[in-house]
Amino acid sequence: MKWDKIFDPYVVKEYKHWMLCIHQNQFILGRVYIWAKREDSLDFADITEEERDELFEIMKNGKEALTKLFQPDLFNWAALGNGTYHMHLHLIPRYKTPRKFNGLEFKDVEWGKRYNSATYEGAPKISEQTVQDIKKAIQGELS
Repeated sequence: MKWDKIFDPYVVKEYKHWMLCIHQNQFILGRVYIWAKREDSLDFADITEEERDELFEIMKNGKEALTKLFQPDLFNWAALGNGTYHMHLHLIPRYKTPRKFNGLEFKDVEWGKRYNSATYEGAPKISEQTVQDIKKAIQGELS
């Protein structure tokens, strides 16, 4: 299956049915998403048993990798599909206190509130190099 080239620089790890990708906007350190590779994937109720089993393994491994790297205080999972009408699941680490990576400080300014990506639209932009460095760190934990 051929994927849009926009994914290429952000794929952390590719699996048979899914791709784990770093989110381009790292307003929350370590924010990733799991993207279904099947083009007609639109609803979680329609995934196959094999897709489900692989998804749960990716969820577990992703959470473990992010925990080792950044010690989040909890995780949010979001699967709304409103902005992108394709099956995917966001894995969003949440932090009570700031975290540092590559000399940068990351603050979860909405800690303790319901996750809303629109709240973070004014957050400082992280350089592409830092996004790639975060991706490589996660890859290192997954290997």
